[in-house]
Amino acid sequence: MPVTRNSLDPAKVNTAAVLPFELRIQDFLLATQDIYDFFYDVNTSLVAKGLDRLDDMLRPAIMSGVLSDMLTASLAKHSRTLAVNSYFNGHPDLVVKGMYPLNAAKAGEFGVEIKTTRKTGGAVDTHGARNQWMCVFVYTVDNTSEPATTRRPMSFTEIYLGEVRVEDFRKNARGELGTRTATLHAKGIAKLRTNWLYRL
Repeated sequence: MPVTRNSLDPAKVNTAAVLPFELRIQDFLLATQDIYDFFYDVNTSLVAKGLDRLDDMLRPAIMSGVLSDMLTASLAKHSRTLAVNSYFNGHPDLVVKGMYPLNAAKAGEFGVEIKTTRKTGGAVDTHGARNQWMCVFVYTVDNTSEPATTRRPMSFTEIYLGEVRVEDFRKNARGELGTRTATLHAKGIAKLRTNWLYRL
């Protein structure tokens, strides 16, 4: 069975969403299509050789990291004012061009942090509470349908973009081996969800 090429449903886009930094809805449509096209090309080649799809090979944490990096790069390519933050592990992932020397910010406020998750509703852990514009892409991966050749392609089901503040977060308890994280609390996640860009 051939691999399916995916795309967002334009009818599910919120054209009334508030977009900062001269971003356009089209930037998000193009960025997600870049990722869909990449998975289509790679999976077509893998399946033709009798190998598993990339969706089936990657562990969830790796998949989220790959998608976050790809979306960051693609949004930077399509947006008018944003660039990839060139500071290693800097914040946010996308910074306003020219705002920081060499577009490198260890901890900046001007830009957009990109997150991906499989959790419906967009709740996602962060490394700390910050004042920021945060964009969360919710996606699904079909790893269970049988036979494997009938599995649906990776799909983005929700996209949220909101300006959140430090007080919108709750700190998560840290175990002996864990890293301290913060997550939007109930009111914070409700605030993020009010400015949805895409929902299936």
